[in-house]
Amino acid sequence: MSEGTNTVVRDVTIVGSGVAGLSAAVYAARADLEPLVLEGPEPGGQLTLTTDVENYLGFPEGVGGMELIQRGKEQAERFGADFRHGTVEDAALEDRPFELELADGDVVRTRALIVATGASARWVGADGEDELMGYGVSTCATCDGAFHRGDDVLVIGGGDSAMEEALFLAKFADSVTVVHRRDELRASDIMAERARDHERISFRWNAELLEIHGSREEGVTGATLVSHPDGHPTEKLDASAAPRAANGIVEETVDVGGIFYGVGHVPNTEFLEGTGVELADSGHLETLEGMTTETAIEGVFGAGDVMDPDYRQAVTSAGTGSMAALDAEAWLESQSVRSGSRALVGPTAQS
Repeated sequence: MSEGTNTVVRDVTIVGSGVAGLSAAVYAARADLEPLVLEGPEPGGQLTLTTDVENYLGFPEGVGGMELIQRGKEQAERFGADFRHGTVEDAALEDRPFELELADGDVVRTRALIVATGASARWVGADGEDELMGYGVSTCATCDGAFHRGDDVLVIGGGDSAMEEALFLAKFADSVTVVHRRDELRASDIMAERARDHERISFRWNAELLEIHGSREEGVTGATLVSHPDGHPTEKLDASAAPRAANGIVEETVDVGGIFYGVGHVPNTEFLEGTGVELADSGHLETLEGMTTETAIEGVFGAGDVMDPDYRQAVTSAGTGSMAALDAEAWLESQSVRSGSRALVGPTAQS
């Protein structure tokens, strides 16, 4: 990987520019670590798909997801963070300094590494989801559920994630319909029972979402579902040359005000495979026990959804981002390898 390597060695490189990465950048920059932030293929992360954020501390009237990200970037740049478009394709973490190979062939060298690459929500491929994601289509009920008070909504999926989404949405929506492509759930027994017993939650078995109706101005207004008695209807739809009705395929349009995807998230950790950083079976980055962002490799830290399969909130991501920067700063001080012109005096970076 060393061919074409940049001779500059960074104190801290942050991979990811969502809330976790930006929070880490603010703290690292205030500590005079002059962090490099690699923005990745989707600068700003999942929050840029959310039109309104109402549960982020300090914004009583709410704030747009994109605006929150832009403000965070401006704040980090004000303190000296350096942003660069770049996607990490491979990481060499066995030697010091670490080396990160980017998609364009360049190599970034860094003493400490903060991984804040997030987790990408799985989409289902329905017509209209690209246009309406964030405008009535969501991958996070706890983020957007309160916008659907009094609505009829759909939840797509059959695992624990979908049941959690449905149960949360039932606090606000008039009705919640879980659309699942089979006739039995993948969810744990206790989660499935809770959802089945809830008076506002119903199920559409052997059905899938085919198309989403609406506009960015109106939001989601409806959906087209397709079903088949044997399940997995879209597979049969794609494979069948016969008329849909003759093949047992039924298509139906329903009026709904929101659609939530509960088919899971995929942590963006491919570049860490085989590096020695421990990954869970789900792909999430694993940190050491206790309240720390440290990983199995000294000098590598995790922050945000990439290491958090449970909370997945903007405010918790920001919190772990600040923790990762403070942990990285402390580790660099312990190694006496900082290249910055000034050493930190007192609690400046924590205030």
